[in-house]
Amino acid sequence: MIDRTDAGSAVKDAPDDFSLDTRLPVIPVGGTVIFPYVVIPLALTDGALVRAVQAAVGGEGLLVLLSLRPGRLPHEDPSAGAGSPFYDVGTLGRVVQLLPANDESTRALVQAVTRVDVATPLREDGVWTVQASARPDQPVGGPRSAELRATVVEAFEALLALAPDVPADTREAIAGVSDCGQLADLAAANLTLPADEKQALLEERDVLRRLEGVLEGLRREKHVRQLGTDLQEKVKGEVDRTQREYWLREQLKAIRSELGEGEESDLAELRRKLELAAMPAPARQQAEREVRRLERTPPQAPDYHIIRDYLQWLAEMPWSREEAAPVELERARRVLDRDHYDLTAVKERIVEYLAVHKLNPGPHGPILCLVGPPGVGKTSLGRSIADALGRRFARISLGGVADEAEIRGHRRTYVGAMPGRIVQAIREAGARDAVVLLDEVDKLTRDIRGDPAAALLEVLDPAQNHTFTDHYLDVEFDLSRVLFIGTANELSPVAPALVDRLEVLELPGYTDPEKLEIARRFLIPRQRSEAGLAEDQVVIADAAVRALITDHTREAGVRELERQLARILRKVALRVVEGRARLPVTVEPANLDDFVGKARFAEELAGRAHEVGTATALAYTAAGGQILFVEAVSMPGSGEVKLTGHLGDVMRESAHAAMSYLRAHAEQLHIPPERFRDKDVHIHVPAGATPKDGPSAGVAMAVALASLFTGRPVRCDVAMTGEITLRGHVLAVGGIKEKILAACRAGIRSVLLPRRNEADLAELPDEVRRDLVFELVDDVNDAFERALVERRTTPRDGRAAASGTAGRRHGQWYDPR
Repeated sequence: MIDRTDAGSAVKDAPDDFSLDTRLPVIPVGGTVIFPYVVIPLALTDGALVRAVQAAVGGEGLLVLLSLRPGRLPHEDPSAGAGSPFYDVGTLGRVVQLLPANDESTRALVQAVTRVDVATPLREDGVWTVQASARPDQPVGGPRSAELRATVVEAFEALLALAPDVPADTREAIAGVSDCGQLADLAAANLTLPADEKQALLEERDVLRRLEGVLEGLRREKHVRQLGTDLQEKVKGEVDRTQREYWLREQLKAIRSELGEGEESDLAELRRKLELAAMPAPARQQAEREVRRLERTPPQAPDYHIIRDYLQWLAEMPWSREEAAPVELERARRVLDRDHYDLTAVKERIVEYLAVHKLNPGPHGPILCLVGPPGVGKTSLGRSIADALGRRFARISLGGVADEAEIRGHRRTYVGAMPGRIVQAIREAGARDAVVLLDEVDKLTRDIRGDPAAALLEVLDPAQNHTFTDHYLDVEFDLSRVLFIGTANELSPVAPALVDRLEVLELPGYTDPEKLEIARRFLIPRQRSEAGLAEDQVVIADAAVRALITDHTREAGVRELERQLARILRKVALRVVEGRARLPVTVEPANLDDFVGKARFAEELAGRAHEVGTATALAYTAAGGQILFVEAVSMPGSGEVKLTGHLGDVMRESAHAAMSYLRAHAEQLHIPPERFRDKDVHIHVPAGATPKDGPSAGVAMAVALASLFTGRPVRCDVAMTGEITLRGHVLAVGGIKEKILAACRAGIRSVLLPRRNEADLAELPDEVRRDLVFELVDDVNDAFERALVERRTTPRDGRAAASGTAGRRHGQWYDPR
């Protein structure tokens, strides 16, 4: 295909008619149409086209210029059935000059002669050939042709006035043409029209219609050119206006300076703020550089507001401002006891921090992380710590944060750049020794934008956070005096490197008596105040609160308990407003259903009877502890083990370890070996839609399988936890306090624990130790002895039955045999 480097306009004489019997080579033209009466230069880079032009020169110098149809290519195979890629009407051309170029291409000067109809296109050796015959114009004459000719010339001259890029010889050629057909072709060749419209003009034999089409194209192009000229004039006027405003502002600035009013400008105010900010030397130097840039930048420039916002951030950061009150240990204890019940270990750790800070006020301190189930008061404890220390408080919610720039900030090269959340929180607090709560550290995520947890490593490292650099500020800021406090429901999702920088304080779930006390001291007064009720208008009995705790809101924390109390007080407020209440309104267990509906946990969660193949396990989740039932059944088969209940890999491995231990010790446990070969075993952990994982259920799985194969029922009031090995050892597990609290809520009376967890029992409340019996086991055989009930034979039918006389003696399970 040709590269049309220029559209010439030299007019040549052409014969009135023309016909050929020989085939002529074709030069494909893409994206445009060649009209008669023009001379065009062609740059030929394709070897086949060069041969075609050379063949034409070797003959009479004739060739055909044909335009390609939309979406067609010149190298298509004509035998493929898609028809010719060319239009059926083209232009006959004569090669008037052929010159080789230095860039391995051939340049030709071709004179377009006349329209031709083409037929039977063929392609041989890459060269297209066609049979061409002249396509003469229809005769034209009369006043209509003269009128159209004059109108076209006038319209073309008006267009030339808006198009200085049109060559001068084109202007002269148009003015000197008297033939209407020639005028139409020359004008069409110099119009910017779509290729299909130009092809329609080329195929049109009626000269008057061709002139009308050219006139319409001239008017459209004149309109487009006029719009462009108007736009340029508008832009020029806008630039002139901007320059004028700039000079006026400069003059106004000079006048204000002479009058002594320049200090009231925004820039002067910004300078005063920067001077009062007491920035360290590197930050001050950076601010001075940016101020000089701002002075050189006109207010209309986009960079002006970017620089100004940056300087505002520098001026408002608390570089040296501290708000900490003198350390008073007694006041701190009062504040912590006022806002939170119990949490003795956490409160003692805060008081220890204050004591160290009183003796050594330097920039040191740990990064505390409060870990516990939802609703135990982690976030509110952070506010209380700030109040006890007399410091400003700021909270950063990290739940769902997946962009590293949320921690370190965006660089100022980005549109809409902002500092990271750390810097924003410090500025919001207004002091560099604030208490900053990093809420929900375990909910951080990561994606292609980086790892926010990795960005927190520098923030939470006391050895290096004194040189923390936010990408937006681009200067160091000292974070060593900030007391960071993290919160999390569990530590397993947190990166190990981040956990290494944290001092973890466990906040276990509350016992029922603790919940009752929290409701008395905090929840009921707060919700009563929010409902607009006076203290003498409503009384919620302790028995009603206990019923809420046991039958409506079994949870580790007190969040749902507070929702239920708020629900009760809203209904009381409605009765008071409607005048249907006799004051004071008393809420008791007898009328509790009228306020909160039927009990959700009316039945105890522990089993009602001893069952074969069903053991009660204790699990720890992000919401606190809970009990799980491990169910095992057998059926005729080939020894296959099936596991269901949405179990994770570790929990599946515990089940296989338990099965392997039983098979290895079948003789000791009096289990016939053929039972393992002839039976398939199905182990299921209910609540199948909830994912479960971890090694804590190993003992429960072993006990359930031992019960299944020996036929000895498992005690329904015994719960257990612990990891097992193939040797039968019981290993320590975590979350003991939460698990035991869950067992207490579920009505369990005895708990089997690994002996290695004996130290964890010291953390339990006294009422829990009174209500439960704890059995410490070293291996699974100890668990079998304490959890499985011995069978006895009834006198009537000799069938095996579970002995119901087993009991407790001195904190130990025993068998009456």
